[in-house]
Amino acid sequence: MEISIELGLLVAAVLVFCSILISKTGYRFGVPTLLMFLLAGMCFGTDGLGIQFDDATGAQRIGMVALSIILFTGGMDTKLEEIRPVWAPGVVLATLGVLLTTVFTGFFVYGISFWQHDAVIAFSLIGSMLLAATMSSTDSASVFNILRSQRIRLKHNLRPLLELESGSNDPMAYLLTIILIQCMQAGEVTAWGVVSSFVLQFAVGVIGGYMLGRLAVWVVNHVGLRNAELYSIMVLMFVFIIYCSVYLLQGNGYLAVYLAGMVMGNSKLFKKREVSRFLDGMTWLLQVVMFLILGLLVNPHEMLPVAVVSLLVGVFMIFVARPLAVWLCLLPFRRKFTFKAQAFISWVGLRGAAPILFATYPVVSQVDGARQIFNIVFFVTLLSLLFQGMSLPWMARKLGLTDNTPETGDNFGVEIPDDVGTVLREVPCTEAMLAGGNHIRDLALPQGVLVMMVKRGDRYIVPNGNVELQADDILLLISDKESSMG
Repeated sequence: MEISIELGLLVAAVLVFCSILISKTGYRFGVPTLLMFLLAGMCFGTDGLGIQFDDATGAQRIGMVALSIILFTGGMDTKLEEIRPVWAPGVVLATLGVLLTTVFTGFFVYGISFWQHDAVIAFSLIGSMLLAATMSSTDSASVFNILRSQRIRLKHNLRPLLELESGSNDPMAYLLTIILIQCMQAGEVTAWGVVSSFVLQFAVGVIGGYMLGRLAVWVVNHVGLRNAELYSIMVLMFVFIIYCSVYLLQGNGYLAVYLAGMVMGNSKLFKKREVSRFLDGMTWLLQVVMFLILGLLVNPHEMLPVAVVSLLVGVFMIFVARPLAVWLCLLPFRRKFTFKAQAFISWVGLRGAAPILFATYPVVSQVDGARQIFNIVFFVTLLSLLFQGMSLPWMARKLGLTDNTPETGDNFGVEIPDDVGTVLREVPCTEAMLAGGNHIRDLALPQGVLVMMVKRGDRYIVPNGNVELQADDILLLISDKESSMG
């Protein structure tokens, strides 16, 4: 029966709407929001309410679009001053860490295949490595969402390190997945061919992402559009131009869009604030759609035969493969990261939509055992989001890595254009700040720093020098970019 566009649009809108409502319920119990969208897709799917969806190719294409925008937005939110102290360990984790996780997990899967005799899974060594490669990266959408929505403040630059790793390691997992699929289909691939493919994709991805990112900045700053809303659309189109251009040049498109996002996010960009807000909204929409569609794609009854194997693989990745890979990668940086910090980095090895998306590539390519790979990856992702995702705040507190400085967030909703030359900052008022007196005029503020507004509970106070401050007030400071609190 042919479905009208109106009926299809109604069903899609109802699915997304219901998923958002379901996610609100899960948030109250500490369940990661994006996990709720996956579960909602499963509930509406074949084994739930009966919506039939088995188009792996369509899901892969939607996922490609979504992941490109998610990575670009993550790149724009990555501040160079924050990642500068941790860029080296972050890059090592995003590349060597993914490779080591693939190797350790791949041999474990091959060992299970070799040891068992009931043929529940029967992967070759390459097939085992392919399964491991699809879920070897930490998922950027999941990590960004949990760290930011839970407002987890971490010591020792852990947050920028984890966001840098999760935002930049998907390209490595994608490369491994594609190369291993080619190995399975071709039957024999030379080591030189593998290495040259790695070098080409990374080189073109890095150069293309940086150059096209700089070009995008120049165009946005000089195009002079009359309608301000079109700047956001223009940047969105640049995301697709960058991804597709680099891909057609045989480079890594995901790496390119992430780097281009970093270039644009750390440059003076006309209407940057409006563009960022637009992309944040698009990212949320696409995350919902991607997780929902991937949830619809899986048939839960097909996961039952591989449940035991999936559980073993998931536990091995959480407690062995990821910690061992992190420890080896951070050996050169062991003075920067304590044992507890390394333990937490290991624990934030969250799987999410990216591994499930990469697991559709074997299905579309029709390699042997592709459906088993997809079901195992989906099971491991659910396990990771449930077990690790729900326990991240608790684990950070247990290891003593949380920063007790209050998270102020955006309490005032006040913005100023980037080209004004001043910045706004929210600072919690502490007893130490009031030691010299509790009036605004008594504060030891640097030259050029003024208190613009005070938030006390639910009240907003426009201050003058005679306003008496209280501990736990939140101060909105305005200053030039050279001034600092200290």
